[in-house]
Formats: sequence, C-alpha cells, structure tokens
Amino acid sequence: MNQLGYTVLLLAVAVSAYGIVAPIVGVRTGRREFVRSGERSVYALAALVVIGAIALIYALVTRDFSNEYVWSYTSRELNGFYTVSAFWAGNAGSMLLWLVILGVFQAIVVYQNRRKNRELMPYVISILMAMALFFSLVMTISTESNPFRLVPGGVAPANGNGLNPMLENPGMVIHPITLYLGYVGFAIPFAFAMAALITKRLGDFWIRSTRRWTLFAWLFLTVGNIMGAWWAYVTLGWGGYWAWDPVENASFMPWLTGTAFLHSVMIQEKKDMLKVWNMVLIILTFMLTIFGTFLTRSGIINSVHSFGNGQLGVFFVLFMGLALVFSLTLLFNRLDLLKSRNELDSLVSRESSFLLNNLILVGMAFTVLLGVLWPIISEGVTGNKATVGPPFFNTVMVPIGLLLMFVTGVCPLIAWRRATFSNLQRNFIYPASAAIVVLIVLMVAGVRGFYPLLSFTLAGFVLTTVTLEFARGAWVRHQMQDENVGKALVSLTWRNKRRYGGYIVHVGVILLLVGVTGSSAFKTKAADTLTKGQSMNVGGYTLTYDSFNSYDTNEKRVGQVTMTLKQGATYIGKVTPVKEYYFNKDQPWTRIDRYSTLGRDVYVSLLEYSSETGEANIEVFINPLISWLWIGGIVMTIGGIVAIWPDRRDQRRLAARYERQARTHEV
Repeated sequence: MNQLGYTVLLLAVAVSAYGIVAPIVGVRTGRREFVRSGERSVYALAALVVIGAIALIYALVTRDFSNEYVWSYTSRELNGFYTVSAFWAGNAGSMLLWLVILGVFQAIVVYQNRRKNRELMPYVISILMAMALFFSLVMTISTESNPFRLVPGGVAPANGNGLNPMLENPGMVIHPITLYLGYVGFAIPFAFAMAALITKRLGDFWIRSTRRWTLFAWLFLTVGNIMGAWWAYVTLGWGGYWAWDPVENASFMPWLTGTAFLHSVMIQEKKDMLKVWNMVLIILTFMLTIFGTFLTRSGIINSVHSFGNGQLGVFFVLFMGLALVFSLTLLFNRLDLLKSRNELDSLVSRESSFLLNNLILVGMAFTVLLGVLWPIISEGVTGNKATVGPPFFNTVMVPIGLLLMFVTGVCPLIAWRRATFSNLQRNFIYPASAAIVVLIVLMVAGVRGFYPLLSFTLAGFVLTTVTLEFARGAWVRHQMQDENVGKALVSLTWRNKRRYGGYIVHVGVILLLVGVTGSSAFKTKAADTLTKGQSMNVGGYTLTYDSFNSYDTNEKRVGQVTMTLKQGATYIGKVTPVKEYYFNKDQPWTRIDRYSTLGRDVYVSLLEYSSETGEANIEVFINPLISWLWIGGIVMTIGGIVAIWPDRRDQRRLAARYERQARTHEV
C-alpha cells in the first residue's frame, strides 16, 4: 500500500501539471476538446488523491509500522478512533489531507459548472490545478512530507511511537478537518476572482457564482477556530482557551478578512462599488490561509500547535511569493476596469458602516499579523528574536473589538444611501434605551471596570437591534400573510436566509464576546497543596480532597484525585482531575475536570501528586460566563448553516442568468 500511495502522488504531479496547461491551450487555440480534457483531469486527480487517502488510512488501521508516518503517530494500544485521526496528526498526513480536500472540491466545482461559467472555467481549473501541483510536488520532493515514506532499513518495528496525548481528544479530531475545509474552501472564490481578472469579466457574477463556497469556507473556519479554543480549554489544563499563540492567530486572520469579504461583496452586489477592495480582500484571505498552513508546518515560529521543518518552509515561501506576484500583477493590470460606477452618498449610510466594519476587521487582521511576524522582524533588525504575548494583543485588540461590536449593532439601523435624522432617531431609540438599562443594572449589581461595562452594554445594544429586525419583519409578514407570529418568524427567516442567517451569526458573535468578557474580566484562580481530608476555598466554592488512586498501564502511569465540590453548604458533586505520565515519551499530561453552568465553570486541574504520601497540588479556576462562548459558537454555526442553505428563488434567478451567459460566452 505504501508503494501504491507514493505512485498515486507521482501520478498526481503529472495530472496536475497537465490540468494547468490543457485548459489554457484549449482557450488559446479555440479547441474545446482540450478544455474538456482539462476538466477530466480534475476528476482524475480527485480519484487519485482519494486512493492515496485510502492507502494511508489502510496503513494506519492495519498498524503498518514499516511506514514511518504510521510508526510516528500510532501504536498498537491506540484505539481505532484516534488511529484514523492520526491521518492529520503530523506534517505529511496534513499535507495529504490538504490535497485530498482540494481535489474533491475541484471536482465538485467542475461538475457544478459543466454548463455555466464556460468562459471562466478553463482559468479556474488551471489555477486550482497549480495549487494541487504544489502540494503533490512537495510531498514527492520533501522526504519529511511524504506520508508513504518507509522506516530506515525497511524493517517494521514491533510497535509504534504512539499519538501525542494532546491529540487524544475529540476536539483535535474535528478541529484540523474543519480548519482545512475552511482554508481550502477559500481557494475556490480566489480562483474565480483570478479568472474574472484574466477574462475581464469584472462584474459581480464571479461573486454570486462562489457565494456559497465563500459561506462554506467561512462556516468551517468558524467551527475550526471554536473547536480549537474548546480543545485548548479542556485539554491543556491552564484554565484558558486562547493564548494568542502564532498558530491560533494563523487561523484567526483569514477568518477576519473572510468575514470582511462577506460583508463587502454585499455592497458590490447592491451598489456596484468596492470592486478593487473585494479583489484585495479575497487575495488577502487566500494568502492568509496559505500563510496559516506555512506557520504550522515550517517550524519558523515556536508554537504548541506547530510541527514541521525549515525545508518545507522554503517551499511555502516560494509558493506564497509566486501566488502574490501573480494575483497582484493581474489586479494592477485591471485597475481601470475595476472602477466603481457609484460612490458613497453619505458618511451616515449603511454602505459607510459596512466599509467601517471592513476596515476594523482588516485592521484587526494586520494587528495580529504584526504580532505573529514580530519575532522574525526583530531578529532581522536587531539579531534578537523578541516575541509579543497576550498583553500586547489584549491591549490593542480589546478596544478595536468593542468598536466592532458597536458597528455590528449600528449597521442594521442605518438606511442605505443616506440616513435622515428622523430615521436615526426612530431606529436608535429602543436599542439605545436597552443599552442604558443594561448599564444601570450592571452598575447596581456591582460590576465595575470600564471594558466589562462597555462590552456588556454594547451586547445589550446589538442584541436589541437584531431582535427588533426579526420582530419588525415577522410583524409585517404576520399582518400581510395572516400568519401567527411564530410561523411568520420562521417563514421570514427561511425566505431571507442570507440576511437573517447573518443576523443569527451576529447574535452568536455577541454571545461569544459575552463569554470572553466574563471569563477574562472576572476569572478567579487559586492553587494549593492538599492531603486527604483537607479543603480549599475559591470563589464561593469549597473543594474537599476525598481520595487518591494511582495505577499503571502499558504506556502510562495515571494519578487521579477525587474531590467533593460544594457551593456554600450545598453539595454539587464530585470532580476527578487526572495526571498522566507517558513512559516512552517522558511526558506528563493533565486531564482536567470541571463543573459547568450557564453562569460559570469550576475548572479543576491536578498539577502534581505524590503516590507515596497522596499529596496533591491542585489548581482551580472559576471562569464566569464561559459557557456562553461555546453557546455563541453553536449559534454562529446555526446562522452560517441558515445563510448557506440553498434558496430556490436564487437558484432560478442564477439559472436564468447562466442560460443567457451560455448563449453569449460558451467556450
């Protein structure tokens, strides 16, 4: 199977190279059969990479330790669930996963556009195949990136090295796949944008054609970031979920610019504006997805999440450089054709608020990028690698994030083109009143601190804004269609999925930020060394050390403390934090336990223990409102699904446009 897998990679190189050339030859010579041949090469590539994936999965589940990748990330003791997830546990498998997703996505795109976008498709295929060539070529050239490389000597060891304990968590099964679906998904609108520049078809048709791909990529990037934060929270044992780690930032940056792109294209569709800006945003988003992959695999910046080697980093730098030169050259050559037909009518308009939203999101992305690159910049200038940590990001990002919250609430309240004073007064009175009420209640309840008060007040403002949008729309439909309010609300959302799905996403973002604010501003921490029968108090809770249990398995020594948790005099339950020491890795690992409510988490971690005395070093965090972070992520996901769900009316309109296009632009 290893030989089959490597042969598949070699064939993928050849097929990708052919797929780059054949469609362009077909366009230049007017020979349609070459274009069709290029399309068939996409299907061939998809089949090849799927076979390669099956070959690696087979090697993993059969414990073929003659395969160096299988030996590195599995063992006979590893259960089947995590054995399969080892596919993307390391550098080589992750590269193959990238290629598999890209190959399948390409095939879907070609099938979707078999009768439409005929002028764009040859270039779309060529651009996507260039990406496939890069990944397949790297896996065949770089031995460290070859998932089918044999162990030195070719003799299979009796057992494998096993999976890193950090990865034995459901979050790490879901997190990489969802991130990759998001990363690779943004390659589709990027390819269509470049094809539009090449063919000079620079209206909004390429945007409409890839709208769901963009939403799809954004949705999975959102889920990937949330799952990564959840994994860090429940697995790393430090009481937090986001440390502004370079690899965390690498997945956050394209999410920011992708969000800006989703907002900005609405202005181009409605007002035929911001054409250059939208091209810049999709180029930037795609480049940041490649940059994120580069950071994880190059090893150029230290991170708890990163793996890889410097050799691979060189390949990624070359690829990013070529892609950037190609896209920016195209963009500059088409600037005259990208002039907007309309301009902003007023600074007080929905268009202006959307533009401000874009600038804030892109500003946040560049701030994060500066923080990520600062070690490289400082080393190049001074010779010393200086890093920036959470204090820098929190100082800069918190006020920018609060401004974004405000703009999120303001956008729906301002009219298109030009807002009048009476319009503003009528639309702002209820959200502003709700915000004032929230502020007063918080101050009476004893909440202090400028940022927490402002964050919760803005949350009340935005949630009221969104609630009013749903209520007004549902009431109008109730009056016009004679439906009950509940049915009117569902019908309203379902008939305007993109708009109201977006509002649901906004609700999710605000709930997430409520969780971030509460858990950051009001966190309580305590640590103590206890023996059996002793207790510790933190944040109104009492934890009493009941018992200790220690045992060995073939791969690790496990220590477990059982504690009784009370709030005041009220018994809540038992918590059992665990500490593990892996023999073959000489690596300790903490598995926390927690008691969660909507109001707070009691997060308990066993730092150290003594098997002889039963003495245990316990660390406890009280994280207020953190459950709302995960609830917000779920709500964002639901909103994204609503927005991406197919709409028959849109499909009919697009079908009519495609039919007109086919009569005039058939290749």
